Amino acid sequence: MSSPLPAARARPASYDAVLAHAWTVEEFTATDVIQGTGLSRPTAIEAMEALARIGLLHELPDARQGGDYRRGRPARRFALRGDAAVLVGVDAGNVHVTATVTDLRSRALATHRTILEMDRDDPSARRTLIQGTVDAALQDAGRTRSDVLAVCVGVPAPVNAAGRSPRHPAGFWERMNPGLIDALSWAPLRRVDNDASLSAVAEGAIGAAQGCRDYVTLLAGARLGAGVVVDGNVLRGTHGGVGEMVAFDHVTGVGTADGLGARAEAWAVEAVATGAAATSALAALPRDRLDGRAVLELAAGGDEHARAIVDRLGDVLARVVSVLGSMFDPQLVVVSGAISAGIADVVAAARASLPTDLDLPAPELVASQLGTDVVVTGAIAAAAADARAHALDVWGADHVPQ
Repeated sequence: MSSPLPAARARPASYDAVLAHAWTVEEFTATDVIQGTGLSRPTAIEAMEALARIGLLHELPDARQGGDYRRGRPARRFALRGDAAVLVGVDAGNVHVTATVTDLRSRALATHRTILEMDRDDPSARRTLIQGTVDAALQDAGRTRSDVLAVCVGVPAPVNAAGRSPRHPAGFWERMNPGLIDALSWAPLRRVDNDASLSAVAEGAIGAAQGCRDYVTLLAGARLGAGVVVDGNVLRGTHGGVGEMVAFDHVTGVGTADGLGARAEAWAVEAVATGAAATSALAALPRDRLDGRAVLELAAGGDEHARAIVDRLGDVLARVVSVLGSMFDPQLVVVSGAISAGIADVVAAARASLPTDLDLPAPELVASQLGTDVVVTGAIAAAAADARAHALDVWGADHVPQ
């Protein structure tokens, strides 16, 4: 059994510096640490050995054994022990739950998905299902809850800094986030956050917003939701309500917070029902396949009626982007989520419709390349950030796998 580290207030700062360096490189020597952190050689070596003793680092074969030795005494080489613990990212949507387990370097080990009956799950059942999906993903990865260092769950609701959602007039937010921060108390580091905010984390980490400090990520499938980043910080608000789109109920030309996918489906169903799309391939689709994705696919294939719906979506998106631009002054707006896979034509139509008489320059508008799992990707990135910041605060003798 390994010895625990000193408490956060007592441990040397060199431990944190060396671990932070280890997370950024595949392997390193004391010389690398000295150059990267400014620590002295004895201090660097002592910290490296201490972190290896508790299982966060492991010592690699020296340069002679690794076949890279030329002359002189071979340097000791260390690396972050990626399998020392796992991270869990969860997208707990309205109709689906996806949980992904990764190692400490965010390399995926397993993913498990569960489909829900929309609007029929009570809070207790939903909480149990989310926990069960996490446990199934851990089992698929050959791990258990005791191996988890950090978990992050994204939900379609406002979430405050404490991981709790405010009351909703119809109870929707409480049902989407049924005390999850308490249900996850078994995890040393846990976070519950808004799904659109986590999509913004994902886009900033590995997506279209890398290197950008002012941007908005727009989840636009079933409902509009925005993750807002200003000066490099994800905005939250008192109740977690930054990015809630109910205000668009009062914006002419937008009218509701319905997402682009939901609008495309509704307009296609209406066109088929009224006979307006009688000559379109839309009319030949069974009702259960007449959804937003089908509209976008047919539009890309040249269907005239589907193309008209895409143009309408572009007008709506342009208005949404204009309002977001005037409110938050972003450099970039990224359309993310499942709808983003076929949204290129809508984005192009929106760019052509963006007003030219705004007081501020219109933001750049792009489609995400991260696909359906953007929220899970953001949840893993958030869990990894928590792990990097607090691993040494929670790591102890009982946590290190043997």
